[in-house]
Amino acid sequence: MKLGIISDTHIPEKSQHVPKAALDAFKKVDMVLHAGDMVSLEAIDEIKAVCPKVMAVSGNMDPESLRKKFPQKQLFEIAGFKVGLMHGNGAPVNLVNFLKDAFKADKPDLIIFGHSHKAFNEVIDGIRFFNPGSASDFPGSASIGIIEISKKINAKIIKI
Repeated sequence: MKLGIISDTHIPEKSQHVPKAALDAFKKVDMVLHAGDMVSLEAIDEIKAVCPKVMAVSGNMDPESLRKKFPQKQLFEIAGFKVGLMHGNGAPVNLVNFLKDAFKADKPDLIIFGHSHKAFNEVIDGIRFFNPGSASDFPGSASIGIIEISKKINAKIIKI
């Protein structure tokens, strides 16, 4: 399964629309995961226009209307791998530890998150931690992710 990963779109605060490069990349995936801080439902609507299967979690900057619609944490399975999806919270320097604690009982193979606006792709204590960065940051620093899951997890950051 091929996943498009996006976070921290902050629509319309940082950008009026999801970047075209992200939408073009998501035309070729099976599902898109949004790791929070959408800020408005328009971000999800724009993504669904190119990939109808979208899963999302709410982030700390999302209004109450989105927090009611999207949970703070999701756990699901793809091709035998447990995947956790959560925005994150607190100081970015402690983000991995926050996520480890949040998913401790779940024993995931992969944790997808956002919050820091910094791309991150590392295996720590047997868990792949993946943050696509922010899709709406300044040109040259904006990024998304693509994760392919079959017999293993292949994850990459894509600058947009």
